[in-house]
Amino acid sequence: MSNNVVVAVTGASGAIYAVRLVEVLMAAGRTVHLTISAAAAHVLRHELGLKIDLENFDPKQLLPDPDNQPSDSVLSKMKPTSSESFALSSVLGEAEFKQGDLIYHHYQDFSAGIASGSFLTEGMVICPCSMGTLGTIAAGSGSNLIHRAADVHLKERRKLIIVARETPLGLIPLENMVRLTQAGATILPAAPGFYHNPVTIHDLVDFISGRICDHLEIRHEIHQRWGK
Repeated sequence: MSNNVVVAVTGASGAIYAVRLVEVLMAAGRTVHLTISAAAAHVLRHELGLKIDLENFDPKQLLPDPDNQPSDSVLSKMKPTSSESFALSSVLGEAEFKQGDLIYHHYQDFSAGIASGSFLTEGMVICPCSMGTLGTIAAGSGSNLIHRAADVHLKERRKLIIVARETPLGLIPLENMVRLTQAGATILPAAPGFYHNPVTIHDLVDFISGRICDHLEIRHEIHQRWGK
């Protein structure tokens, strides 16, 4: 079975969801094939202070060492009081921890493997997903690698998880969500639960990361489940 997971980041608010998801998937030993839209790069800088160079991408641009961040940086302010609660090794436990790889694809590179159905993956996650991206995929059209990879996952009957981030929702986005659900996608809104008694922002973020992993059938222990 392939251990490849595609993660696409688009220009919706909620950039922290994408950053944490990449960390969690890599902690679970997955090879993450990452693509970032131009609008997403703008949001990452605005919300998290991360300067993403789409033409010369370096993993450290997206996953900087939090211990080396300025004390007034956005990521430092969002870091939980217990570093262990946010450590990558806490995703599966020390015994099963295995760091995966991160492979970057420019959002206009149609020669990337993820543009083809012959490239095997466990699934694709668009996190967060803008309503523009949602509508384009639902219409079956597209102009970049994110749209193409999503279409590939639908036609190949592979998992496509769309982490929609918008409120309120108008009729057109709702109809697009129905259409994509009928086509085989999973609509997983960035709407964290509160039954696990979250204390920090990262508790809420991890809830969504955990639910995404559930639908990818990836074992994890990053949030408390109902009934436990």
